[in-house]
Amino acid sequence: MPTFYNEMHDGAATAPVREHYREFCRWLEQQPADTLARKRAEADLLFRRVGITFAVYGDDAGTERLIPFDIIPRIIPSGEWAQLQAGLAQRVKALNMFIHDIYHDQNIVKAGIIPAEQIYRNAQYRPEMQGISVASDIYAHIAGVDIVRAGKGEFYVLEDNLRVPSGVSYMLEDRKMMMRLFPELFARNRIAPVDHYPDLLLDNLRSVAPMGVNDPTIVVMTPGMYNSAYFEHAFLAQQMGVELVEGKDLFVSDNAVYMRTTHGPRRVDVIYRRLDDDFLDPLAFRPDSALGVPGLLSVYRAGRVTLANAIGTGVADDKSIYPYVPDMIEFYLSERPVLNNVPTWQCRRKEDLDYTLAHLPELVVKEVHGAGGYGMLVGPASTRAQVEEFRQKLIAHPDRYIAQPTLALSNCPTFVESGVAPRHIDLRPFVLSGKTISMVPGGLTRVALQEGSLVVNSSQGGGTKDTWVLEGSLSC
Repeated sequence: MPTFYNEMHDGAATAPVREHYREFCRWLEQQPADTLARKRAEADLLFRRVGITFAVYGDDAGTERLIPFDIIPRIIPSGEWAQLQAGLAQRVKALNMFIHDIYHDQNIVKAGIIPAEQIYRNAQYRPEMQGISVASDIYAHIAGVDIVRAGKGEFYVLEDNLRVPSGVSYMLEDRKMMMRLFPELFARNRIAPVDHYPDLLLDNLRSVAPMGVNDPTIVVMTPGMYNSAYFEHAFLAQQMGVELVEGKDLFVSDNAVYMRTTHGPRRVDVIYRRLDDDFLDPLAFRPDSALGVPGLLSVYRAGRVTLANAIGTGVADDKSIYPYVPDMIEFYLSERPVLNNVPTWQCRRKEDLDYTLAHLPELVVKEVHGAGGYGMLVGPASTRAQVEEFRQKLIAHPDRYIAQPTLALSNCPTFVESGVAPRHIDLRPFVLSGKTISMVPGGLTRVALQEGSLVVNSSQGGGTKDTWVLEGSLSC
């Protein structure tokens, strides 16, 4: 049986409580189960009233779901957060340097560190970006980096989300909900705030406006109300005080992008876009896209509008590139990685494929272009038939997959139907890159609500928790 790191207890659930959880644990022990159940029901009702839902594509049961919210927070001491913050800043800085490099000098390829075909045959590589300069050489303005804790408590980066990372609205709404339901907890604990994230995001987007633009007009560009993260698009636009637009609201004229308004056209300088590259410009990418802006790429290439995140950024968050991020850190920064990768077998390599096929029931196998918990095999949780079906996929297309050990993800007390019980979690901090690198303390903690499950994705039944980073010592 694997040993799971317990976030609250120094060992099993009967072991002593870790210092940073003691104040909360004393409070929790005083709460009747019916009070916790009533508070959880209140949270669900409030979230539904506000409309904090997400869509699941292909779900016949309905287009909108409420992400389950757990009322027991995940708590991180300040020292641990300082380590995470340093590692995240280092990682995202190297990733931005890598993306700039592959679209310009290709030094990392010339040095033989990453095979050329891994980049230039990648579905997310955009030859249209070759040689194009972007503001401040920043490509991944907003990054969501998934962190897990395993074994004896060491942190690992599970994956980098650099295209259109989502979930920050749930981080903010979870905190707002906890403060509404349990104000006494925020009086008893010194919890670092997160509500300034929209201000940080707005400052970050302003800092990467095209050269010569001192008071940029910024918009959030959404595919529309049927997108799974539409609530978040509208939420962030409202919180930043900027317009939420669709492609049909924008047009290109005189080598600039304009927004249609009731007072006539208004030039747009920065577009925080929440749709994939393929749909941005039907003249450059998918001609059947009705979501984009014809001619947008030409304005972008001329440096007269900033896109966040940049076109072509996805090449750096592909799972086939992920194994090379520690090498990027050493190559570009001459530093050792602060945060480790999960050991990874690249099935395009014969020896890695042979190992994966021989140990398939023990491993997690993922599609290199996959997301949201789809297209993956969790060996220990799969039937023999499922393992054998996946084996045939691997043999047919090994280059489409990577494999990783099944990590013993840390668990955290969670309020479920049977009461308080441990459930596995991860963490997605949000890293903002502009003139500087910034982030709010913590991030979105996702929790696998099914007992024994290691899949935390909301599309697979996962929920969320508020994440507390403690400032200094606890009050008594």
